[in-house]
Amino acid sequence: MTTRPVGRIFTVSHLDASSGALPGALAGSVAAIGNFDGLHLGHRAVFHAARTMAQGLGAPCVLLTFEPHPRAFFRPDVKMFRLTPQAVKAALAERMGLDGVVVMSFDAALSGTSAADFISGLLVGRLGLRGVAVGHDFHFGKGREGSPALLAAEGPSLGLSVEVIPPLQRGGAPVSSSAIRAHLEAGQVEPAAALLGYRWIVRSVVGHGDKRGRTLGFPTANMKTPEGCGLRHGIYAVRMAVDGVVRNGVASYGRRPTFDDGPPMLEVFLFDFSGDLYGKSVDVEFCAWLRGEEKFDSLDALIAQMNRDAEAARAALARGPDTPAPSLLPLRL
Repeated sequence: MTTRPVGRIFTVSHLDASSGALPGALAGSVAAIGNFDGLHLGHRAVFHAARTMAQGLGAPCVLLTFEPHPRAFFRPDVKMFRLTPQAVKAALAERMGLDGVVVMSFDAALSGTSAADFISGLLVGRLGLRGVAVGHDFHFGKGREGSPALLAAEGPSLGLSVEVIPPLQRGGAPVSSSAIRAHLEAGQVEPAAALLGYRWIVRSVVGHGDKRGRTLGFPTANMKTPEGCGLRHGIYAVRMAVDGVVRNGVASYGRRPTFDDGPPMLEVFLFDFSGDLYGKSVDVEFCAWLRGEEKFDSLDALIAQMNRDAEAARAALARGPDTPAPSLLPLRL
């Protein structure tokens, strides 16, 4: 078992038959268990229950999740729109008050583990957990035979406290990762933020582009988005954290139809900034949708629109979101 500290976060990158208990700092933990893609408001209800239980037991509280996402394991041919890849999930978990993140390898061995062995052999025996909190729809074990009801029935006899959290509703509908993805696929970053409880964040590394933005008067930080990103192509008001400093800007996400219709790229123009960003890991927070991606007949028309976009982004950021959601920037890298 290998661990990597990230602030107060310990990421367990692999658990196999030779693995023992968790690291000493996390021994006897209470765990919130699930995929938790997005760490949205519904997930945070599970975290709150786990933290409350941990406080009562005088124990650490961790997030126990799985990589790859089980859906990606069973359908590797289908690209999945991940809201929070592993590194972002760990950073967000730290901001949300959890003491650690346990990342369990989801492989053929784990998918073939019986529900009973998952509870007694893994959660209690190998990880030494004292309690767990799960959502109402958490299933586990071979063929998803394990359910929250089974966990609640079997756990206490093994010394494992169990709490099952009902679905969280907003606007008459359950808060879900699927609903958030649908909002982002429509460019609706503010409704997505209302369900997330924070403004959605993309983490990437600034790379070299074609330097075209400089010639247009808008030098941009160019980044690839995670594979499967389903964000609607268009122009957004954003904030970007660079070296712990948060700056305002305007971003284009898409294929650049005026030029090359290439692979999707995120390009961010930071206001009132000059400096070398190449190779830096940055977090981009999406604050407001401005318009869809367009093809322009001339560079002059494009530049004029880019100036309007920059002013619209400044205004949107100064005005603030229609649906308040806090910023979590800067995150620990």
